[in-house]
Amino acid sequence: MHRTLSLTGLAMLLALPLAADDKAAPPAAKPPATKPPAVKTPAATAADALKIKKDFKAELLYSVPKDQQGSWVNLCVDPTGRLIVSDQYGPLYRITPPAIGSPAAETKVEKLDLQLGGSHGLLWAFDSLYVMVNEGVKFNGVTVPQGLHRVRSKDGGDTFEKPEFLHALQGGGEHGVHAVLPGPDGKSLYIVVGDATKMVEPLAASRVPKLWGEDHLLPRMPDGNGFMANVLGPGGCIYKIDPDGKEWELISTGYRNEFDAAFNRHGDLFTYDADMEWDINTPWYRPTRVCLAASGSEFGWRNGAGKWPAYYPDSLPAIYNVGPGSPTGMTFGYGAKFPAKYQEALIMCDWSYGKLYAMHLTPDGAAYKGELEELLNGSPLPLTDVVINPKDGALYFTIGGRKTQSGLYRVTYVGTESTAPSKTGPELGPLHALRKKLEAFHGKPDPKAVETAWPYLGHEDRYIRSAARIAVEHQDPKEWQERALKEADPSKAIGALLALVRATGQDPFHHPRKSGDVVPGRDLQNPIIDALDRIDWSKLTATQQVELVRIYSVLFNRTGRPEDAVRARLVKRYDAFFPAKGRELNAELCALLVYLEAPDVAAKSLKLIAEAPTQEEQIEYAKSLRVLKTGWTPEMRKEYFSWYLQAANFKGGASLNGFFRNMKNDAVATLTSSEKQDLKPILEAKPVVGTPIVGKPRPIVKKYKLDEIVPVVEKGLTGRDFDRGRRLFGEANCFACHRFDNEGGSMGPDLTIASGRFSVRDLVESIIDPSKEISDQYAAVVITVSDGKSVTGRIANHNGDNISVMTNMLDPNGLVNVSAKKIESIEKSKVSPMPEGLLDTLKEDEIQDLVAYLLSRGDRNHKMFKK
Repeated sequence: MHRTLSLTGLAMLLALPLAADDKAAPPAAKPPATKPPAVKTPAATAADALKIKKDFKAELLYSVPKDQQGSWVNLCVDPTGRLIVSDQYGPLYRITPPAIGSPAAETKVEKLDLQLGGSHGLLWAFDSLYVMVNEGVKFNGVTVPQGLHRVRSKDGGDTFEKPEFLHALQGGGEHGVHAVLPGPDGKSLYIVVGDATKMVEPLAASRVPKLWGEDHLLPRMPDGNGFMANVLGPGGCIYKIDPDGKEWELISTGYRNEFDAAFNRHGDLFTYDADMEWDINTPWYRPTRVCLAASGSEFGWRNGAGKWPAYYPDSLPAIYNVGPGSPTGMTFGYGAKFPAKYQEALIMCDWSYGKLYAMHLTPDGAAYKGELEELLNGSPLPLTDVVINPKDGALYFTIGGRKTQSGLYRVTYVGTESTAPSKTGPELGPLHALRKKLEAFHGKPDPKAVETAWPYLGHEDRYIRSAARIAVEHQDPKEWQERALKEADPSKAIGALLALVRATGQDPFHHPRKSGDVVPGRDLQNPIIDALDRIDWSKLTATQQVELVRIYSVLFNRTGRPEDAVRARLVKRYDAFFPAKGRELNAELCALLVYLEAPDVAAKSLKLIAEAPTQEEQIEYAKSLRVLKTGWTPEMRKEYFSWYLQAANFKGGASLNGFFRNMKNDAVATLTSSEKQDLKPILEAKPVVGTPIVGKPRPIVKKYKLDEIVPVVEKGLTGRDFDRGRRLFGEANCFACHRFDNEGGSMGPDLTIASGRFSVRDLVESIIDPSKEISDQYAAVVITVSDGKSVTGRIANHNGDNISVMTNMLDPNGLVNVSAKKIESIEKSKVSPMPEGLLDTLKEDEIQDLVAYLLSRGDRNHKMFKK
């Protein structure tokens, strides 16, 4: 993209006065004209600078004068097809877009005569404009209260009545009060708020069992920079309300900062949750992700290192991990004059990286799976919201936010495919109906709930198991606790005992205790442990083993430490299983054995740290060991604290060093005075810059050619070694940028779904020649500034007139700031950020193991690994 330079000013001519005598002095030589400094005309990114999917057309309808109309972050459509938008820190505006095919100059913008603004959410429904006020804007010196406002109109928005303040919401800033959207029943609204918004109290109802807790087995570790350190879970929430805003029902929770949500035609609700970019390359990092906000669901946001991993059975996973970014507006394509595929797509905005996505959803058991496609992208293009206008069938989106340059765009389809309205999406399967049947028991006592839900507590489908457990948790535990304690089916017992722990115990962070207080659920601790002991560990799947260990974490957090004899019995039982095969199980067993003060856990965990192929896995064990007081030898203590010298060279988000500081401080607090003195040289040592992160340098084996190595790999994908493949993925530094099976960085594509998208040849070619085809989603850009210098990387953030560029994919916290006023051009880089030659240090059989690992989707039981 090239910005237009404009001159402001004219050269001035100077004249000398006449001489004192009768002769005129010769005219003075004109000084050379000097060019005034170039001033850039503020303008949104031009439409022709956007990369858009074939047969779609983008128009820049309006470039917002920032000093007059601010920066727009939200929009909706009124009954006549006009748009209503909000400045992030100012008033509301109404836009009448030109007819399709007419000049953009015909766009009409007018300020609404309403004392409302600073809105993150706008909706026209029930003959009213609903406004979610998030920022503390003032009109005539009066601050508009944060929360939900309603403005009625009898004429479709030509005139408005006096605004009504329906409900206060205690939140603000970028994690505050967000979206309002219509319910699928045509009688309700849904409200979306981020994790800095306090939960509405009192609630008329809650589909989420009000049993939430931090549920950390080991001491809580808040954000390394102290961000929201005292904020407890469950985090961002989605509510259902009546049109008058009087009855509030909690539908789903556990989000970090979901900005918007959208219903599909089947009544399923989806949201696009934000990541905590400061957590990148830690084991608790969760990328931006699309979630099915099922009834009663909990998605496990907790502050700092406490975020629940996706495999915890008391939460639900994402249906698609997108990667780093900043999710903003979203909508389904219903009503658009697009091909059917895009009418059925979930359209999503990414503010940071300037992407407008189309996610294509297909039923997958009781839930869905997604395929992500870029509809358009640009740099800079900080997208804030998107709507479909039913009057003209066009898609409209805004850019702006954080006082950046704002604009309004329109997208239309100009191809030859049919744009007739799509009537139905993909056909749903029987598990979808079963999930809805179980969800009907959520939020209320029902004598049929337990009997109906119980058979599905151990169902193979994660969403069915969750819906069944939530149905049971809403019933009085006295009615089903004996059944849970006696359940003989291991799969059902795990779900039932988790429900019993949650329903009878209380999290001490949410329910503080004083010495001598009766601990709720303590009387059931030993019976629950006895029931868990009766489950045959050897007959459980790896997933069930992880879920069983999770029950102990919730149990001990809520009911306290077990008696000494019980503790010793548990140490003997679970020490025999540690270490196990599988990172997730090892992480949970390590934490449990540290909590139980197992004598051998330090030695075993240090060995796992030394062998771990990723920095995330190393951090996981080191985090647990930080509070262990027993089982150390002097040499093990030295090895552990020496690890921090190496870890200081790890790359990650802005909180990484703060987390290490807090971990080390916790570990030092476990030392005696004499131990501190003995370890003083290590404790006070400075890190050696350049210490290898993971693995050891490997020599070049061979410069492989594509046609040579592909047949070798294809013939050797049987009897492979899963663990060696994972280790090689780390040693080749792939985990630094790529996420796989919920671990690794997110600067490159998530490779977990590689087997469904790539053949062996495609996969190997993308490694050998990464620049042959570069995904727009992960491509770098070359930014040329007015002094002729250039910066290459990915645009990661916007703030006013400043753009932050990530120039090193291995160091997500290493950002370079560029002034938008100095940018001359932004072009896509032709060179992939991924280096060449990554296979050249591996032997042929190692390449076979690596490729098998990538094609396995993280399943160590895949047929490729059968001996």
